[in-house]
Amino acid sequence: MRLTLRQLQVFEAVARHRSYTRAARELHLTQPAVSMQIKQLEEALGLPLFEQIGKRIYLTDAGREMDHYGRMISQQLADAEAVLGDLKGLRRGRLDLAVASTANYFATRLLAEFCRRHEGVVFSLDVTNRERLLDHLERNDIDLVIMGRPPEQRPLVAEAFLENPLVLIAPPDHPLVGERAIPLSRLRRERFLVRERGSGTRSAMERFFAASGASLASGMEMNSNEAIKQAVQAGLGLGIVSRHTLALELRTGAVAILDAEGFPILRHWYLVHREGKRLSPMAETFRRFVLDAGPRLIEDTERPAPPPRPEDPAA
Repeated sequence: MRLTLRQLQVFEAVARHRSYTRAARELHLTQPAVSMQIKQLEEALGLPLFEQIGKRIYLTDAGREMDHYGRMISQQLADAEAVLGDLKGLRRGRLDLAVASTANYFATRLLAEFCRRHEGVVFSLDVTNRERLLDHLERNDIDLVIMGRPPEQRPLVAEAFLENPLVLIAPPDHPLVGERAIPLSRLRRERFLVRERGSGTRSAMERFFAASGASLASGMEMNSNEAIKQAVQAGLGLGIVSRHTLALELRTGAVAILDAEGFPILRHWYLVHREGKRLSPMAETFRRFVLDAGPRLIEDTERPAPPPRPEDPAA
């Protein structure tokens, strides 16, 4: 059985996109060239790798096995390139990151500072939901992920690096603003604006209220923190969001944090990668940067600006 790396590269692109056309576009090839590479690979293996049903293509059993081993081979080649580059004293490198949508409020600042310190880095950043983050980790197609606590039963390495307090927010003219230690029973009268099911924030909120024996009225489900903050400002209800998403709103007085019983709900942000994964030199450098300097950098950038100094009447 004779296989070429080019055939594996083409197969991986077609398997990922489920499309010859999109794979050809990504690889800067013609569609017939892609089809020819797949045909030659199938002839070498003696098995079909794809089947077409209607206008869509699907992996056969042999295709799914080939996809699994092809990704392992690609990862080993990337590991070899990283190790050899490290031995050469590589000054440039690529960094592939994926972050939870909530974490993007500070992750971009971390990445900007890292790029200032390491001008040779080329990076990709996928800002997405928890389900897709776990899919990245399952496929092992990303260097590092920033997310809330991952499932414990998966083969992952998760390192906590920053507290993630979830706070209860209201419009600034809400009657509960300014009250102290608001009991959860009082919140039953309020309508809550919540994230979609599967969101880490939604799961933490539901666990908190279930453990407290309290119930809440869910008024509207939204798929982003920005939508929740805008709806809270409009007076549609109360919201629960990460404190890290509120720097601008608190600075301008657009929303207020309520002092409610049990709040903030304390969680953590984690830096995650597959167990056994050999990080590239650039990815390992970014990992150390986040663990060592990340918390201080985030706290400094989110610290409220000092109030303006009063004018000197004698001036």
